[in-house]
Amino acid sequence: MPTSARGNKLITLIESISIVTGTMRLHHCMPRALREAARVDDARGCMKRHAIPSAARERQRGFTLLEMLVVLVIAGLLVSLASLTLTRNPRTDLNEEAQRLALLFESAGDEAQVRARPISWLPLDGGFRFDVHTNDGWRPLRDDLLGPRRWEGGVTGVTIEYPGSDTHSDRIVFGTESIDTPVQVTLFSAVGRVTIIGTGNGRYEVR
Repeated sequence: MPTSARGNKLITLIESISIVTGTMRLHHCMPRALREAARVDDARGCMKRHAIPSAARERQRGFTLLEMLVVLVIAGLLVSLASLTLTRNPRTDLNEEAQRLALLFESAGDEAQVRARPISWLPLDGGFRFDVHTNDGWRPLRDDLLGPRRWEGGVTGVTIEYPGSDTHSDRIVFGTESIDTPVQVTLFSAVGRVTIIGTGNGRYEVR
């Protein structure tokens, strides 16, 4: 290889070493405060890169104001329902049971006319049932409306009376005609009594 070429390569190598050496010296001679500032900047950049996804996750895990309001409304409704249940008047329960029974009496009268067969109501211990009269006698009805039911409203006893008659019966009979015998059914409970009055025209009212 010519001497001039080897000389040029040697010069280039020396210059490269000088540049690297100068850079190292420059970094070594850099004031300590500047090096600390550079490290702090690097650390802050790293923290920001990791903090952004974390903040996004926190927002996803949080509740919005609308969601909180919905929860508060539902909680208020539940508390109100619980308060009504705890403060319910037993007398009201007895009246509601009488109203329900009066409607069932009217339905039984209509059903007897539709079937062209008498239907009766029979009170039992703890409940009552409706029977339909067949060729084999009285048979319990099993449909959803007139099927056997348990007493509600704290009912403990029942009496059946026909005004103007000394006859006492253990059941009410709904005939196939639209006109029936007037009847009074009294429900008893620990808080009092309530009477269902049938006027004979197929309608019943609670007094």
